[in-house]
Amino acid sequence: MSILFSSPIFGPVHSRRLGVSLGINLLPADGKFCSFDCVYCECGFNADGRTRTPLPRREVVKTALEEKLQAMQAEGVAPDVLTFAGNGEPTSHPDFPGIITDTLALRDHYFPLAKVSVLSNSTFLHRRGVFEALSKVDNNILKLDTVDEAYIRLVDRPNGSFDLERIIGYMKEFKGNCIIQTMFMKGSYQGISVDNTSDAYVLPWLERVKEIGPRQVMIYTIDRETPDHHLEKATPEELDRIVGLLVAAGLDATASY
Repeated sequence: MSILFSSPIFGPVHSRRLGVSLGINLLPADGKFCSFDCVYCECGFNADGRTRTPLPRREVVKTALEEKLQAMQAEGVAPDVLTFAGNGEPTSHPDFPGIITDTLALRDHYFPLAKVSVLSNSTFLHRRGVFEALSKVDNNILKLDTVDEAYIRLVDRPNGSFDLERIIGYMKEFKGNCIIQTMFMKGSYQGISVDNTSDAYVLPWLERVKEIGPRQVMIYTIDRETPDHHLEKATPEELDRIVGLLVAAGLDATASY
């Protein structure tokens, strides 16, 4: 069963990587809207979650977030992080830069110690407003599951044109002010192996990550039910091995099992 999130605010929830996270979903609550169609996405396949409602407007997001922050303040519950995630790619929202401006101002007013994080698949980094907004948040967490384009087209399944080298180029432009997030898993999809834990995938990916020079690398594996049922979790030992390679290369790295 796929998971869809309320819009525009959901949670707070406990995140494996981020702590107590108040979610901000810039996509409709009744379906999925994403530039990727990952076979492991907890929200399901794009075709199974067509939306019937519009994206939440900037003013609606701001009002809903402020009301939630006021309620949490009254309850004495402090979020560790305000996280843009939800039912698809948050940076696809046409008012994403403005929403980030609003969110940072509300964070500073209500919970100045909380971080603002964005989970992004990196496909809209070419939009100058998106790039600049991501440069302002505390944690811009950018997906790079592999540097093998055939694997990306099999597993991440980008919609429309996709240029891996262009995306990596924009990642480099952050000059270290970014976090790389990578899903490692095993199993198969449509009879083809999706195991990206071997050196054949890890070592080329590691070299490109070193070029990007992020301040942190977060690797993880499947945690919830996936829309394709032939996928398997990577083992803690496999993730620890990859973390070891990253640390040996001078990178800060963590694994979520």
